[in-house]
Amino acid sequence: MSFKKLNPYLLEMLERFSIEEPTPFQKNSIPIIKSGSNVYCTAPKDSGKTTTLILTTLQILKCEALGNAPRAVVVVENKEKVLELYDKFLRYTKYSSLRVYASYKELHIDIQKSEIFEGIDILITTPTTLHKLFLLNGVSTSQLKICSIDDGDFLTQKSDYTAMITVALSIMKCQYVMYSEKMNPKLKRFEDFFMERAQHVKI
Repeated sequence: MSFKKLNPYLLEMLERFSIEEPTPFQKNSIPIIKSGSNVYCTAPKDSGKTTTLILTTLQILKCEALGNAPRAVVVVENKEKVLELYDKFLRYTKYSSLRVYASYKELHIDIQKSEIFEGIDILITTPTTLHKLFLLNGVSTSQLKICSIDDGDFLTQKSDYTAMITVALSIMKCQYVMYSEKMNPKLKRFEDFFMERAQHVKI
């Protein structure tokens, strides 16, 4: 697979960044993620996992804004990771109408609620902050299509693990994609909660 089957907007952005060919991981993972399956993506550092996450998220959202409720949620470990991924998403969404929002515990929850209410497409947050937003009716998942977890190894920590399960049980239905360097048995247990019938792409 080349990148040719992606949205024309994404092909234009890849050309801007001089990215011509997918990595072996991207070649294997992108078609499976695009199919709508739940997927565990396991690959070493620098395999192209984060770029895959961005490309597939934007592909599923058709590279355009729609409605007010988030259609994609990306879960990461902490504020630093939220802001890092937010910047990467902005590079790819710069010439689109997509609205990306960075959410983390250090930002007052009432500010987050009001800003999310104004309308976003992609929410980047942590498990515990997302859980708090859910408890306070600060975010709607009625339009949610995909929930991705970047560098999911951190979810072996008890508070994040519990928060992620609680959040997932509150979401009616969406696709889940988890990226990690290794397949920890604790991550595998998510199949009992929200990663049903997940496929596994491993490099």
